[in-house]
Amino acid sequence: MIEGIHHVQVAAPPGSEEEARRFFTGVLGLQELPKPESLAARGGAWFSCGAVPLHVGVWEDFAPALKAHPAFAVDGAERLTALAARIGGAGIEVVWDQAAPGTSRFYATDPWGNRLEFTTG
Repeated sequence: MIEGIHHVQVAAPPGSEEEARRFFTGVLGLQELPKPESLAARGGAWFSCGAVPLHVGVWEDFAPALKAHPAFAVDGAERLTALAARIGGAGIEVVWDQAAPGTSRFYATDPWGNRLEFTTG
């Protein structure tokens, strides 16, 4: 039986590992996780993100995910607003969305155009 989600993966173009590190550690503040030696040659990078790690996998025929996306939980509206300012300060468009009752959330994209959601609800 399914117990939960083991990890979430987003795709990126080949050779984008350093850009992934700059964005996910530098802008979002995630910590990089070591990849097992048997998987390191495939490229990409892994990041700690609470109980469910985020994997950035390289894909030769990469196209950004414009609808499917991970949603990152942020502790409180104040921290969410601060994160939006940090992401916007990095030159990334932040789009607030009030459609879900009881939540504060916004969308942004990673360096390759994948949709990302950040939410308090």
